[in-house]
Amino acid sequence: MERNPIRRQLAIMRQSLFDQGHVDEQFVQLEELQDDANPNFVEEVVTLYYRDSARIILNIEQALERKPFDFGKLDAYMHQFKGSSSSIGAKKVKAESTLFRECCKSGNGEGCMRSFQQLKKEYATLRKKFGAYFQLARQAGPVETASRPK
Repeated sequence: MERNPIRRQLAIMRQSLFDQGHVDEQFVQLEELQDDANPNFVEEVVTLYYRDSARIILNIEQALERKPFDFGKLDAYMHQFKGSSSSIGAKKVKAESTLFRECCKSGNGEGCMRSFQQLKKEYATLRKKFGAYFQLARQAGPVETASRPK
């Protein structure tokens, strides 16, 4: 049992990311790359993801404003976004990206719009959760080793 109350709270918060389906095994793999030489690796990768993905989201929003939809372009943007989301283990965001791409392939503009709104909600929710998680992680200090979710 963890003696440090901040560490215990951090462990509970981390587990909830998995329990609520926000992140998957890829997040654990990122954690395993973090070490004493780079103690903020995961936070840095997630920060880069949010910085870079904001541009892709803007591109998708602009493409969705143009009628008729260019489903090929929308799919290409979402393919890139999905790959970035997969790299940090953003499970719900990735799932919504898959749904959006299916709508593109079937030429379902209304489905794209609905899916994109849901994707933005999941993206914002995860960003908020990661913000709180990394803030607490900074308070807790370096972690000895990453562990797989139960």
